[in-house]
Amino acid sequence: MKPARFRLPPIVPALLLQALALAAAVLVFRMAGIGTALWPVALLGGVLAALFSHFAGLERWWLFIQVLFAPAAVLLLGWPLRPWVYLLVFVALLLVYWTTFRTRVPLYLSGPRVWQAVLALLPPPRPGEALRVIDLGSGLGGLVLFLARARGDARLLGVELAPLPALVSRLRVAAGRLPNCAIQWGSFWRRDLRDYDVVFAFLSPVPMTELWQKARREMRRGSLFISSSFEVPGERATRIVTVDDARGTRLHVWTM
Repeated sequence: MKPARFRLPPIVPALLLQALALAAAVLVFRMAGIGTALWPVALLGGVLAALFSHFAGLERWWLFIQVLFAPAAVLLLGWPLRPWVYLLVFVALLLVYWTTFRTRVPLYLSGPRVWQAVLALLPPPRPGEALRVIDLGSGLGGLVLFLARARGDARLLGVELAPLPALVSRLRVAAGRLPNCAIQWGSFWRRDLRDYDVVFAFLSPVPMTELWQKARREMRRGSLFISSSFEVPGERATRIVTVDDARGTRLHVWTM
């Protein structure tokens, strides 16, 4: 039995690399005989932090955060904002991104063209039998609402861990008066997939291997597993659909 490996949440190395980058930026300016004004140090520190993060193996979306973190902090220091404003922003970000630091799955939103491509992949209606579809990490509920309107025979469930997107999704479902869809607040890891004909996920590269293992254990033969943008390492998709959107999104489809 292999011993469990302890892994720090990525926010920890990201903050350490940010501090190292800012220290390196200060050192560079001092060695060059240039004053260490806030803006030059913040800009160089952001670039160095992104560079360090790249070589440390952090996901690409962390690189953007690393570049912008120090300049954004300097910008905020120059604004005459009251303390409660910072608290409000922090709480809002917490409610949106919630456990992203642990799950390493940021809030990605798919668009209408992806929704249409997913709709085209759904099995045709079956007399007297509902098509059951689940969206793992449903964000603001766009796909769930779209499919609920397009396929009255389907039963849609969106599962979202972040509180604010889950609340927004529930309000949208209530406003749309769609009885064939629902939003569940919580972790999709606790949801059994055996009851669903189609499982859709738009997550990140990090959980794909574990999610595939869960899908293989639980999903029924003949059901569809669709991953937007992210492949399952070492598993060749049954079909790949390229969506005509700005990102050139690729839907990786497996028939289980």
